[in-house]
Amino acid sequence: MKEKILIVDDQFGIRVLLNEILQKEGYQIFQAANGLQALAITKDHAPDLVLLDMKIPGMDGLEILEKMKKINADIRVIIMTAYGELAMIEAAKSLGALAHFSKPFDIEEIRRAVREFLPIKMDS
Repeated sequence: MKEKILIVDDQFGIRVLLNEILQKEGYQIFQAANGLQALAITKDHAPDLVLLDMKIPGMDGLEILEKMKKINADIRVIIMTAYGELAMIEAAKSLGALAHFSKPFDIEEIRRAVREFLPIKMDS
């Protein structure tokens, strides 16, 4: 079974870019453009890792993170933000976020962080 990653970002281009890169790494990818989609995917598919944008219209990243943790307390989350808002980053980390990246991010850094927090299980 492939490890599952959920990419949550309202920007289509970012979702497509991350999807392409992480699929090549061997992960199964899900995408959500908003909080409701993200929570539905979290319930239905139990992703192993979430790449979560903090600035999403309708339901911000902190609210999404909080609700995801209620669905699965062990869910691993890496946050992304275009705004270097220290208070938001600290709040997300207090809710259990593992790491954060500021946009524009370095693709290699994201790839390394994903490998660190979600090593691919080899089929035996």
